[in-house]
Amino acid sequence: MGNGTDNDSRQRKVSEETLLKTAKEIAVKFIETGRINPATFDSAFKNIYRSLEETIRGEKQ
Repeated sequence: MGNGTDNDSRQRKVSEETLLKTAKEIAVKFIETGRINPATFDSAFKNIYRSLEETIRGEKQ
C-alpha cells in the first residue's frame, strides 16, 4: 500500500484536470448555442468553473 497523502494529491490533480475540461466543454457548448460569445468567454468560464467547483467539492470561494 502507498502513502495516503500521495494518493490524495494524485486524486486532487485528476479532479482538477477533469474540472477544467468539463468547464471548457460547457463553455464551448454555450458558445455554439449562442448563450455566451467569445468576447465574454473569460468571465463566463470563471463562473462556470466556480459553479462546478462549488458543486463537486462543496466549497465556496
